[in-house]
Amino acid sequence: MPTEAQIAGGHKANLKNANSSEESKQHSRQVLNDEFNGGDVPKASDGGNKNPGNVAGGLKATTKNPNVSEEAKQSAKQRLEQME
Repeated sequence: MPTEAQIAGGHKANLKNANSSEESKQHSRQVLNDEFNGGDVPKASDGGNKNPGNVAGGLKATTKNPNVSEEAKQSAKQRLEQME
C-alpha cells in the first residue's frame, strides 16, 4: 500500500508531465489541496521508515550509474561513508 508521500508524489509528477491532460492536472491539484495540504506531506525519511540496506544499495548504484552527474556521485559516496 502506498504511503501518503508516494500518493502526493504521484500527483506532483502528474502536474509536471507534459503528456497529462489539463483535466488530469486539475484533478491532481484538487487532491493535493484537499487531502495533502497542497502536497506538504512528511517524507518517509522524516519518520525513519527506510531500510538502511536499501538506502545503501541505492547510493552504491548511484555511484556506478553512467547517467548520473559527478556531483551526485560524490554526494552519494559521502552519504555512504556517513552510514558506515
